[in-house]
Amino acid sequence: MKVSNSGPKNVAGNTSPTATTKPARGSGNSAAAEALGATVGSSTKVDVSSRAQELKRVQELATPNKGIDEAKVARLQAMIDSGAYKVDADAIAERLVSEQLKMNENS
Repeated sequence: MKVSNSGPKNVAGNTSPTATTKPARGSGNSAAAEALGATVGSSTKVDVSSRAQELKRVQELATPNKGIDEAKVARLQAMIDSGAYKVDADAIAERLVSEQLKMNENS
């Protein structure tokens, strides 16, 4: 088996269209690479497909937000579960109408 720098060009996990790796320490060729008959160059170009970039962005968007107040969520969840959380439908309706009127004024 021979390992070379001409491997797969599309690698998920890197969001930039091209990435450059730093050379190995020492003479530029690692002992492991030399043992496998491969040459480690001063840099390796990696092309990341637009699909891989899109998947990375989706993953970042799906990652939970760090600004969530876990204590508040737990408190509200307990209130909902016990039936103690009451929704003020009139206040919600009033706010929806108010926001709609603001949007119509700005259009």
